[in-house]
Amino acid sequence: MMASYIFSTVPSATEVTTNNFSHSSIFSKTSTHRFKYTHENQTHRFKVSCNKTSDDKYDTLETSLDKKNVDRRNLLLGLGGTLYGAANLTFLPSAFSVPIAAPNVSDCAIASKGIHNIKDAVRGVACCPPVLTLNSPKNYVFPKETAVRIRPAAQRASDDYIDKYKAAIKAMRDLPDDHPHSFKQQAKIHCAYCNGSYTQKESGKEYEHLTLQIHNSWLFFPFHRWYLYFYERILGKLIDDPTFAIPYWNWDNPTGMIIPDLFEKPIQVRERKENPVFDAYRDARHLPPALVDIDYNGEDRGVSCIDQITINLSAMYKQMISNASDPTSFFGGRYVAGMDHDDKNSHGNPSVGSIEAGCHTAVHRWVADPRMPNNEDMGNFYSAGYDPIFYAHHANVDRMWKIWKELGIRGHREPTDKDWLDASYVFYDENEELVRVYNRDCVDLNKLNYDYETSRIPWARNRPIPRAKNPQMAARSARMGRSFHDVQFPVKLDGIVKVLVKRPYVNRTKEEKEKANEILMLNGICFDSEKFVKFDVYVDDKDDEPETTAADSEFAGSFAQLPHHQSGEKMFMTSAARFGLTELLEDIEAEDDESIMVTLVPRTGSDDITISEIKIELVPIV
Repeated sequence: MMASYIFSTVPSATEVTTNNFSHSSIFSKTSTHRFKYTHENQTHRFKVSCNKTSDDKYDTLETSLDKKNVDRRNLLLGLGGTLYGAANLTFLPSAFSVPIAAPNVSDCAIASKGIHNIKDAVRGVACCPPVLTLNSPKNYVFPKETAVRIRPAAQRASDDYIDKYKAAIKAMRDLPDDHPHSFKQQAKIHCAYCNGSYTQKESGKEYEHLTLQIHNSWLFFPFHRWYLYFYERILGKLIDDPTFAIPYWNWDNPTGMIIPDLFEKPIQVRERKENPVFDAYRDARHLPPALVDIDYNGEDRGVSCIDQITINLSAMYKQMISNASDPTSFFGGRYVAGMDHDDKNSHGNPSVGSIEAGCHTAVHRWVADPRMPNNEDMGNFYSAGYDPIFYAHHANVDRMWKIWKELGIRGHREPTDKDWLDASYVFYDENEELVRVYNRDCVDLNKLNYDYETSRIPWARNRPIPRAKNPQMAARSARMGRSFHDVQFPVKLDGIVKVLVKRPYVNRTKEEKEKANEILMLNGICFDSEKFVKFDVYVDDKDDEPETTAADSEFAGSFAQLPHHQSGEKMFMTSAARFGLTELLEDIEAEDDESIMVTLVPRTGSDDITISEIKIELVPIV
């Protein structure tokens, strides 16, 4: 039986106790769920069906982007003296930092990080691109073109499009392996940037000993946007079609929650191998008609179709709205030259964004083949690019960035920090020119000249509902009749951990909520970076009921990571995570509670995880 611990975040003493935790089946075979969407005090129902359909003619999402320029400093200082004042200014950037800059491709080493079993690595670890020139990369100049490339939803792609897409991938596979446009070289890009081939040398000689890592920080979204941008343009040039666009795997919509047929059909094994977008290293249990699990724990739930769709839509709501209320929560934390993911004593540690730690990681792991030594292909950064579905998956991740901005919610904007805007990467473009690109130039899709075919986003009105109310009863019952003794952080997550966390303010008014979001912060999450790790976070949950899922308000979210580091011994990375509390506390009617009970439930790879701080802050909306 898994142990459980209760702690208090009061600095003078921390309470701990041990009790049993029951895991039971989460739903019956058939069930009905009410989806709550609060807008002008209305409650709606969303109906889901497990019957596959191509009818997805939904209304286009109305958008209202707030394009007003806001002086953050004046706004924050104007709030001084209130609960949103000077105590919350710790997120302001340093004036002396240097943005991350990828080095020239000639400054590249063999990948050694995140590959648990290098000896049996089926894709190889020589991930450096070919060196066609020793000259420095040129700053990229956008080509003059008017045609906008429209990325289609894979489940609705026409036969003509599928034929063209497969012809483009085949042409890429037919190139010599040492060609910068070849299928193998394009796959290696992800390995080089994610598994330790590059250092921070370009940002300054004093940083050349530090690895460059584009995951687990605010670099995640812009790097992958640029990666797909050039990949798409290369495919278009190979088939002489400047309007060609890659498909997106529409896993956030019930009609797209299975692996798209085009990546698996036809059924005959011989013909599947001849399909240029087929990959042999996928989990056979998750081939169509299996539904993707957006909150995948590494184990199949065994729930009904309706229940899985419910979990997926609720998880998306959390990751796109509740837990994505500000740039740091959505994009990930600040990452500049000199910061080291591997050193918890470096000047600051990045935090992971809601999408990266959520649906992004879950889908990677769900597709991957667990029988492979390093969970190839999708289950490890070094090999993920070898599965063509990787690019369709990340196209939808990129689509989440576009949608997040268009939801019309205050605070949904890109970082304005110069260190984010000036961060840069190096790629070969479609003309085999080595170019440097910057975050600032990938913010506007009009500038990049591509867009997405519209698909409905039912998760936007799928706000989870609480399992139970009056949570003070649950919190008190969790502490009654047990012996306590003092402990200190960091807390080890080798069992279920319960932490009583004091809130900075209670019973906030509507006007106060419009000025700041209440956010639960887990800092100093130290984990074994060789493993897939995941733990779930709950607020004021009960132990004596069926297991809580993403469909329940008490579920705050998850922390999950794919392997990042080198083999041979345990290597630890440090990160952080943020979870929105404003809506959650409204839903479970806990806004007048001075403290909340936070429960951390390890799911996989969590035995060595420690957490140095758990706290709640009010983050200004700017």
